[in-house]
Amino acid sequence: MTSVILAALFFAGIHIGVAGTTLRDAIVGAVGQRAYQAVFSIASAAGLIWLVMAYRAAPYLPTWGMLQWWKPVAIVLMLPSALLVVIGLTTPNPTSVAQEAKIALPPEGIVRVTRHPFLTGVAIWAIIHLIGNGDAASLVLFAVFAVVAVAGAASIDAKRRRLLGEPAWQGFASRTSILPFAAIAAGRNSFDAAEIGVWRPVVAVVVYALMLGGHAHLIGVSPFP
Repeated sequence: MTSVILAALFFAGIHIGVAGTTLRDAIVGAVGQRAYQAVFSIASAAGLIWLVMAYRAAPYLPTWGMLQWWKPVAIVLMLPSALLVVIGLTTPNPTSVAQEAKIALPPEGIVRVTRHPFLTGVAIWAIIHLIGNGDAASLVLFAVFAVVAVAGAASIDAKRRRLLGEPAWQGFASRTSILPFAAIAAGRNSFDAAEIGVWRPVVAVVVYALMLGGHAHLIGVSPFP
């Protein structure tokens, strides 16, 4: 368990304590954007590998135990998670890496729903698995993913505000929201399914089906009750 906790602290530390902060800006100013991105990518990948390996090697220390009744709920909730992740990754978004120039464009597709669709999908995935896997190692693993995803949204917002300037950022932020559908519910935006298209949801459903069908083989735990 010690290795899982240390890996979680390292992974959370570089994402919350460095990425998106003024410390990141200082490092970029000192070594340059490319060098920073290269080092951060290596550190992030190393942290993720360490976290996963430590989790797999950790002893099983039950907390509330695996909840069989939660599995049907998880199967249902994982679909919107997959939709957010896949559609978010394939939609132009000024909050995504190297897409800052799109800040002047109107919010499009899934960005109308949430300006951080990928991170929102990851947070849902993490919370679903945190609830369903009642052991100490899973609690640490999925809690850190959930915290990093939620904190990452606020961190990216702060970074974009500093980079793009308050007027440009506020023009985009005022028409979008972190919480899904909040801007739409407030009348600051409207949902347009045509902008999302057909192929993105289809790819997401295929990915969802493959993960559902292959979960027992890849992860070693059946998602079905």
